[in-house]
Amino acid sequence: MTFKEIDNQNWSIETLNKAYRQGYMFGLSGENQGSCPYKSDVIAAAWEAGWLDGRTQAEFVSSMESDCAIA
Repeated sequence: MTFKEIDNQNWSIETLNKAYRQGYMFGLSGENQGSCPYKSDVIAAAWEAGWLDGRTQAEFVSSMESDCAIA
């Protein structure tokens, strides 16, 4: 299912979970938050929540690696 197909359908929990997971992976990989492919407010919000969680995790892992390198 493409981003456009998801964006045009009535959203479901499955759709929101998929958008969240995609956002999480984008955040984890360091992609910009502006990369959100969704236009629908509800689905975009799920993607952005995932992005924020992924970005937070990436920053945490990075800080842990820095702490280990110093020790």
